[in-house]
Amino acid sequence: MPRPPSIKIVRHTPRARRFGPYDQPPGGRELLTREGLEAIRLFDLEGLDQQTAAELMGVSRPTFGRVLAAARLALARAVVEGRELVIEGGVYREAGPGWGRRRRRHRGGRGRGR
Repeated sequence: MPRPPSIKIVRHTPRARRFGPYDQPPGGRELLTREGLEAIRLFDLEGLDQQTAAELMGVSRPTFGRVLAAARLALARAVVEGRELVIEGGVYREAGPGWGRRRRRHRGGRGRGR
């Protein structure tokens, strides 16, 4: 039995969900998942390293690398082959406000071990 896919944390909601060529009918559809878009946003747009981006998405670094590679392939096919790019689907959970912030225990102003 295959392992269930890991749920990725997504913090960004895209403003537009469809992109396509204006000068000709699209040559097919290319799907970009929401977690793929988040991987591109974190790595390519925000400039984070893969380890930090993976931690923000709640996955391992190798999983992040696979998500990023699949997303880049979808983008490349859409642009090079004149396909419509549709952002939808995936295995993800949207992060609410304050998600990922560490909660620190308050020890009454004392240092550790006192």
